[in-house]
Amino acid sequence: MTIYKFRITFEDYDDVVREVEIKPTQTFRELHDAIHQSIGFKSEYASSFYMSNDQWHKGKEITYTLTDKKKEQGAVAMDKARICDFIEDPHQKIYYIFDFDKPWMFQIQLISLLDGKPGVEYPIGIKKSGEAPKQFGMKGVPIIPSPHHDDHDFLNETEYAIDAEVPLEELGLEGEEGEEEEEETDDVSDEVEDEFSDNEGAEGGDDDRY
Repeated sequence: MTIYKFRITFEDYDDVVREVEIKPTQTFRELHDAIHQSIGFKSEYASSFYMSNDQWHKGKEITYTLTDKKKEQGAVAMDKARICDFIEDPHQKIYYIFDFDKPWMFQIQLISLLDGKPGVEYPIGIKKSGEAPKQFGMKGVPIIPSPHHDDHDFLNETEYAIDAEVPLEELGLEGEEGEEEEEETDDVSDEVEDEFSDNEGAEGGDDDRY
């Protein structure tokens, strides 16, 4: 009996890894339940698997709840779809979106084919690496992975960001010091200019350099 071994990772949490072994003849609904058992999520939310290529482009959809619209688009129900009927590559990639209202994204990859072990009840989680994020926060509010920020967004999120409306005195920046520095700079510039003029006069105008 052949067994599929899948590696599952959160798209936004690369250090959280789970591995699940499952029979090829078992369904995507069973894989769905095994994933959430391994990460501690409640699984009763609308979600879909998408058969993918090496670039994780979404293809055929296998969905938790098959609506008429999805059926017209070619999707099939998880509990009717055997995994082996959709595997086309020995390193098959599957993109998985869980809970469309507050989505979590996963990347799933077939990493090996194994011989089944007698007496083992499949599917089974065989590896846990990293602590999974919490599905829900306080009062049942889902915790959503932080979106990617622009390179300069951190300036708006740090205690050191400067508000243009805050007086400089409150930030410990005195305007007078800046003025004194500017005056000192002007004095130095004048001295350099005078010295340059003196040197130019001493050298004369008979320079043959090109």
